[in-house]
Amino acid sequence: MGARASGNLGLYLSRQADSLGRYALEQGLQTLAGWVPTVAGIGLRALLYRLMLRMEGTVAIEAGVRMRFASRIRLGRGAYLDQGTYLHACPQGIEIGARTLVMHGAVLHVYNFRDLPHAFIRIGEDSLVGEYTVIRGQGGVTIGNRVYTSPMVQIIAVNHVFDDVGRPFTEQGITAQGIAIDDDVWIGSGAVVTDGVHVGQGAVIAAGAVVTKDVAPHTVVGGVPARVLREIDGSASADRGPVHL
Repeated sequence: MGARASGNLGLYLSRQADSLGRYALEQGLQTLAGWVPTVAGIGLRALLYRLMLRMEGTVAIEAGVRMRFASRIRLGRGAYLDQGTYLHACPQGIEIGARTLVMHGAVLHVYNFRDLPHAFIRIGEDSLVGEYTVIRGQGGVTIGNRVYTSPMVQIIAVNHVFDDVGRPFTEQGITAQGIAIDDDVWIGSGAVVTDGVHVGQGAVIAAGAVVTKDVAPHTVVGGVPARVLREIDGSASADRGPVHL
């Protein structure tokens, strides 16, 4: 019983920080300063959290933000983490570019318990991660500059294998090809971007779309599965309805 408890504790700690010392530091700082509200709390965290993560210039971290493997998180100048966001950065980390906003309830999760080689999340500058958006980076997620996701978007760079009817899918492994989203993309509320997809520059993904194939630059896609609705060519047409985002 004691050996099992010790093993479970070791497994838990291995999924929280790089070492016991880092776990104590990161959890101690978040317990001490993570709850403090208002501008006072933002200022306190801007000072203390430099001891556990990389910050470039001034950043704003609201109360109630949770981080794991904080040593592998980098925040660019002017980045903002809203209340209730959760960042889990093992193994290759999370990078959030300058002036990018991560809004309430968003989850950025990289934790890689299967030793996948390209597990990371990288978000460029001047982007917006909408409320309750989930980004899973087991296969690697690269998001460019000025990319906006509306609330409750899912960007999932991992997939289960399930072809063998004789075994539970939980025993068949996973695939993780990665997702790339180029600059100036707008993703509507509730859309899902699946593993292996490349979204080209200036594309628009309509609300509720499920994107399973690459999206060409400057096109609007929507539906389940997503298909091309129109191209963005700079012309205006009265018979083109709005894209709901």
